[in-house]
Amino acid sequence: MALLGYLLFLALPFLWLVSTAFKPARELGSLHPTWIPKDPTLDNFRQAFDEHPLLRAAGNSLLVAISAALIAVVIATPMAYVIARVRTRLATAATGWVVLSQAFPFVLLIIPLFLVLKNLRLINTLSGLVLVYVVWALPFALWMLSGYVRAVPRELEEAAAVDGASRARTLVSVTAPLLAPGIVATALFAFVTAWNEFFFALVLLKSPEKQTLPIVLTHFIGAEGVADLGPLAAAAFLATLPSLLVFALIQRRITGGVLAGAMKS
Repeated sequence: MALLGYLLFLALPFLWLVSTAFKPARELGSLHPTWIPKDPTLDNFRQAFDEHPLLRAAGNSLLVAISAALIAVVIATPMAYVIARVRTRLATAATGWVVLSQAFPFVLLIIPLFLVLKNLRLINTLSGLVLVYVVWALPFALWMLSGYVRAVPRELEEAAAVDGASRARTLVSVTAPLLAPGIVATALFAFVTAWNEFFFALVLLKSPEKQTLPIVLTHFIGAEGVADLGPLAAAAFLATLPSLLVFALIQRRITGGVLAGAMKS
C-alpha cells in the first residue's frame, strides 16, 4: 500500500499536467475542474508552437543533453575503474572530491564558473554549457560506476592478465561489457540532468537562438507573473516526453543486463 501511495504521489502531478494540456480555455477557468477534459482540444499545443520557438529550443536541449551524457560516461568509466581497483592516495582524494562536490549549492559556484568560462570565451555557447553539465555530472557518475566496477569479479580481470591482456585492454574487452547496465543508467542520469537543468542555462546563455527548452518555458509567464496555463502545460508535457522515452527504451537493457549478470554468477 505504501508503494502504491508513493506511485500515485508521483503520477498525479503528471496526469494533471496532461489533463491541463488538452483542456480548452473555458475549462481552465472553471471553478470545478475535472481530471478528464470535457471537450479535449489541441489548441494549446498549436498556440505554444506558434508563439514560442519550442522546436529550436528542444533541439538545443537535445544536443546539449546527449553530448554531456556521452562525454561524462566516456570520462567517468576509466576514472571509476581506477578508483575502484587501485588503492592510492589519488583514488582516495578522488573519492573525497566526489562526496564533497555534492555539498556545494549552485549559487556558490556560478560566479567563479562564469569568470572561468568568460576567460575561455565559452559564455553564450552550447559547448560551454555542455562543459558545465559534464563537470556537474561527473561526481555522481564516478560514484555510481565505481560501485558497478567493484561488483565485477577480480578473477575475470586476473584471467585476462594471465592471457597477456593489458589493463586498458582488460577494461575495454572484459570489464566494460559487464558494466553496460551501469553505463546506460549513468548516461540516463546525465541526460535527464542536462535536459531539465535551468539555472546554469539561464545565466550562461543570452542569445534567444541558443536558449534551451527550460528557459523557453519561462516565456509562457507574463510580466505580471500570470502564466498562460494551457500552452504552458502543453509545452511542459512535450518537454517531459524525451526523458520518459529514453527511460522506456533503455529499461529493458538495464534489467536484461542485471538478470544476465545474475545468471552468469
